[in-house]
Amino acid sequence: MTQRRVIVYTRVDCGLCAKAEAEVARICADVGAGWTTVDVDSDPELRAEYGDRVPVIEVDGREHGFWRVEEDRLRAALG
Repeated sequence: MTQRRVIVYTRVDCGLCAKAEAEVARICADVGAGWTTVDVDSDPELRAEYGDRVPVIEVDGREHGFWRVEEDRLRAALG
């Protein structure tokens, strides 16, 4: 089985980002998927790409959603 990889693009002091990180952490722990975060403000290209559209959730290299975690949809993508 291939390990799914989830990336949450965030920024510091973002309430929605903190909530998304907690939800992704819980869901990934439940399904055994690895995940990480990337601070969009750490890279000018990422900051330009994502702007205020964070958090952005990426699954296996493809954008899955932004601003909020859709739990059922994320579980399906990781299933």
